[in-house]
This record gives sequence, structure tokens and C-alpha cells, in this order.
Amino acid sequence: MSKVTVVGAGNVGATVANVLAHRDYIKEIVLVDIKAEMAQGKALDSWQQAPIDFYSTSLIGTDDYSLTADSDIVVITAGLPRKPGMTRDDLISTNAGIVNSVTRSIMQYSKNPIIIVVSNPLDVMTYAAYKVSGLNSNRVIGMAGILDTARYRAFLATELKVSPKDIQAVLMGGHGDSMVPLPRFTTVAGIPVTELLDSETLNSIIERTKFGGGELVKLMGTSAWYAPGAAAAQMVDSILKDENRIFPCCVNLSGQYGLNNVFVGVPVKLGKKGIVEIINLNLNPSETSLLNQSASEVKSMMEVYDKLS
Repeated sequence: MSKVTVVGAGNVGATVANVLAHRDYIKEIVLVDIKAEMAQGKALDSWQQAPIDFYSTSLIGTDDYSLTADSDIVVITAGLPRKPGMTRDDLISTNAGIVNSVTRSIMQYSKNPIIIVVSNPLDVMTYAAYKVSGLNSNRVIGMAGILDTARYRAFLATELKVSPKDIQAVLMGGHGDSMVPLPRFTTVAGIPVTELLDSETLNSIIERTKFGGGELVKLMGTSAWYAPGAAAAQMVDSILKDENRIFPCCVNLSGQYGLNNVFVGVPVKLGKKGIVEIINLNLNPSETSLLNQSASEVKSMMEVYDKLS
């Protein structure tokens, strides 16, 4: 039986913990937050749900990292949202400080965990956790592509009036408007999406996907949590169950796609060792150009982080 720590008891972190508790195969979930009572309350609320939804997963809320000892997986959701007037560099500086501190605290009590980063800016925060943790790069993974792909698939399902279960897709690159959707690799029950939608409609869905997070912020006044939380939980499932599922995740590239030392989203196989394999798709020149452009934007953010160190 395994142990999972979720750092950050806000909406996303609490959702990750609650979704995983419902899976009923993890022995213990530790929900950590600087606000100890919030973490305790959300863990207790989920534990009181257990008799109703019929699971046995133990949940603990705390601000004490010693309770995270020997975690198999740590999901980091801690960080502040970008506020009006904040530059990109301000956000990197603020959240890097948080992610660095969290990662050091985690590594003090767990020798070789797999770390899943959800904090934003996602790509550079994954890089931060990698640098501070000292872990092998196959054990530090960013969650972005699964969420972006889910949004893309949901929009396609609405447009086509089909079940989202039948839609498979791949997105690559950075998280945000520099992401690289790949319609050529998008299918509906095995049928290429280009057979079902005209290019204008498909392009409008792709544009909506790129700004999917912003759309939700405008609607709710805060960022999303159900889909991001479920996406991180899906990664935990594939790793702990050693399912070797293929997902687009933010990982450190070392020559794949002609890129080196940059954290961007690409399709990977996830299993008990973390990243089992980085899958190299044969991209066409246009797709390669978009990926290179996205990687260049991520690289510039990584350089901002390096100057802070």
C-alpha cells in the first residue's frame, strides 16, 4: 500500500486528495498546507465522506512535513495566482520561493519520491523542483498537458455532440498560449478529427483551448480545480498502478525533438519509476517550428529562475 502527499490544501490540492481517496487503493494521503487548520479541515471532511462513498483511504491534514515521511509520490500544488500588476518575472520569483521551500522540506523526509508539479508557471516550477530536489529527471514531472488535452477533448465533444470518452488527442509544448495542439494526432473513435470538422472550426477550438484557463478565471474569478485536480490524480494512478499509460507531461528533454535541458510537454509513458519512456513523434516542419517556439519561451522563463538562484 502506498503513501501520497499533496502540498497545498487549496481547491486544486484538496481535489487531488479527494479524487485519490475515492480510488481506494492508497493507504494514506497527507494534505500539507501552511494553514494547518485548513488542511486538517479538508482532510477531515474527505474522511467523513468515506463511509458514504465507501473507501478506506486514510487522510491527514497538517503543516508538519515530518508526517510526509517516506511518501511514494508528492503532488505540489502550492503557489500564488498571478495578481493584477504582477509581471511574469514577479510570479516566477514568488512561486519559485514557495516551490523551492516545499521541495526542500519534502526531500528532508522522503529519499526518492516521484514529484508531480501543478504550481504555475508550470514549466519553470517543474524545473525548480527538479533542481532543488536533486532527483533523477524521470522522477520530476509537470502536470499540464493532461489538463490542456482534456479541455481540447471536451470542446471537441461539445462541437461534435459525441462522448468525450471516444476522443484521443496530443498536445505538446509549454502550458498556456504557447502550447502546440496537434490535430494530425487527434481522433474520434479512431477517426481523424479532420474528417469530421472543417479547419476553421478546428482552429477556433484550438484557440479556445490555448486560453482555457483564462476563460475559467473570467467566469469564476479564480482558476479551475476539478479538472486540474483530476488530471494530477490520473498521473498518480498510472505511476502507482504501473499502468504505463501515455500522457502529455512536462519533462526535461535531453535530445528528444532536437531539444536539450528544457522542460516542455511531450507524450510520455508513466509507470512505477515515473517517466518510463519519452515518446518521439515524427513531427512535420510546421509542428516542429511551433514546438521550438514554445520551448524557446519556456527557456526564457527558466533563465529568469536561474538568475534568482
